[in-house]
Amino acid sequence: MKDMVLHRNGIGWAFALALLLVLPAFVSASPAPEAELVAESVASGFPPAPQLEAKDYPQIAGLNSRIIVWVAAQLHLWLAAFVLAVPIFVFIIEAIGMKTREKRYDDMAYEFIKISITAYSLTAVVGGILAFSLFGLYPHLMQYLTTIFKESMLSYAFLFLAESVTLYVYYYGWHWLQGGNRKWVHLTLGLLLNAVGTLLMFLANAWLTFMMSPAAVDAAGVFSGDTWGAIHNFLWNPINLHRVIANVAYGGSIVGAYAAFKFLSATTAQEKAHYDWVGYTANFIAIVALLPLPFAGYYLTAEIYAYSQQMGITLMGGVF
Repeated sequence: MKDMVLHRNGIGWAFALALLLVLPAFVSASPAPEAELVAESVASGFPPAPQLEAKDYPQIAGLNSRIIVWVAAQLHLWLAAFVLAVPIFVFIIEAIGMKTREKRYDDMAYEFIKISITAYSLTAVVGGILAFSLFGLYPHLMQYLTTIFKESMLSYAFLFLAESVTLYVYYYGWHWLQGGNRKWVHLTLGLLLNAVGTLLMFLANAWLTFMMSPAAVDAAGVFSGDTWGAIHNFLWNPINLHRVIANVAYGGSIVGAYAAFKFLSATTAQEKAHYDWVGYTANFIAIVALLPLPFAGYYLTAEIYAYSQQMGITLMGGVF
């Protein structure tokens, strides 16, 4: 198991390094603007949005590019939501265990992070597939976005490496960093892990919401702002709030399902009692997060309607 995790982690590191090598090539290139937009593009320092036709999109053996990207993105979203959520309540449970000095809390937190460590490796692999699918199947779009978000994309790659190191030190140093000041060091690592993971999600959300509600972009798609202006677009904060809450609800539900499976396969009364308690705790976390989730969803939907009524109508299924 440990060898498999380390092997997958190596794939994730290789993807991050590959992203660092490939990114400058996309940053340095710019799509050829229309003749009448050259002056405006030069003045702003950014190219206009590419004007594409069906023939401009690469085809791979007749496969549908949208379906390939959708499947990769959906899998990455599910795994990333779980990986980002679990360390949040692992940190809280570990802090409770440190306060109460009850070993069962520490044991439960360790089991949660053990589940997360494998999912993290899979997330890195699927994220690599998604990135190469986007750059390979939609090169003009990614070239345009990379030109605008080059600083944040480079930051994302470095933060991914930082999160990998922090997570593996946090997991493999669990038993060594016990007692006295060492436990405080371990809790600090957990806090740092959550901070880096949340920042990664916020950066990725910026790329998503910029495509939904672009800021400082004229009718020709020429961007005239700075990196922070692109990140802090109209829907960035609503989607950040919604995803944080939804991730916790989703992560709690997955851990609850894992605990239910372990409960059913347990052979002793002690094991059954342990996983019954783990499942109860995980489901309690999921329900607590589910309660405010509809309000966060309403806030996000209201902001979508405020930005574009047509987008809001499409979100709700269109006009029947």
